[in-house]
Amino acid sequence: MAVFTEVSTNEARDLLRRLQLGDLVALRGIEGGIENTNYFLTSDQGEFVLTLFERLTAEQLPFYLYLMKHLAHGGMPVPDPRPDQNGDILHTVCGKPAAVVNKLRGKSQLAPQPVHCAAVGTMLARMHRAGRDFDRHQPNLRGLPWWNETVPVVLPHIGPEQAALLRAELAYQNHVAASSAYAALPRGPVHADLFRDNVMFDGEELTGCFDFYFAGVDTWLFDLAVCLNDWCIELPTGIHDATRAASMLAAYQAERPLTAAERELLPAMLRAGALRFWISRLWDFYLPREASMLVPHDPAHFERVLRGRIAHPVHA
Repeated sequence: MAVFTEVSTNEARDLLRRLQLGDLVALRGIEGGIENTNYFLTSDQGEFVLTLFERLTAEQLPFYLYLMKHLAHGGMPVPDPRPDQNGDILHTVCGKPAAVVNKLRGKSQLAPQPVHCAAVGTMLARMHRAGRDFDRHQPNLRGLPWWNETVPVVLPHIGPEQAALLRAELAYQNHVAASSAYAALPRGPVHADLFRDNVMFDGEELTGCFDFYFAGVDTWLFDLAVCLNDWCIELPTGIHDATRAASMLAAYQAERPLTAAERELLPAMLRAGALRFWISRLWDFYLPREASMLVPHDPAHFERVLRGRIAHPVHA
């Protein structure tokens, strides 16, 4: 959500006209993440979010956009991509592939309580169920193959103790992925990045989730582990919060009970979720791209989470 590509008011005005969304009132760049360019786009018909995709290609993007539309039409509180007069939901702005979605109501809950974690667990399970009949397939592009490719790139930038942990955990995750228990895990479309800042609340009411641009087909357990590693962790220390985790797991299982293989591999997938974001933060920190308003996340946080998940396994 940094701004890599500057969009002019004339370009924004032309886009709104093409999408029949009214006249431009305001255009404002969004600070935050590190993958795409995002703007709040306000017209006389409402508030929208414009995303210009900096890494994803026009061939990859239909999976994400049509997944959002599929979930929105299935009653999930997710952004619904807006079509042009030809029905296309993938557009071009400043020479980049782009999409416009409705702006969700509410605000992020950055200090979640058990009630918020339960709401996320419920929504995540419903989202997994709603995605079962989605007819497009694309792997999680930040899954195990990407970890194997990226670790050698970041290793020269870190100390020997960190490098030893990174190599050992990557070897462990390759071993887990080759197991029969892993092969038995239920799969389908996953969000894969459902952090606190990607969910909106109005008080205790969950009003929506967004930023599906890391989505892909993967194990549902990995998606749940990513959530547990953010919503149920003390940010300053990386320590597990058992009360919040119990609330999320109970709410999730009330909608979709975990299988025996999922219960067995939850500790391993919590480690996998921590490893994935440690690798990506190391990559973004040491090999950043230029962008206005870009502030890379601290990689050390997910190193602490990973060490905690190894030392103190959490079971369903």
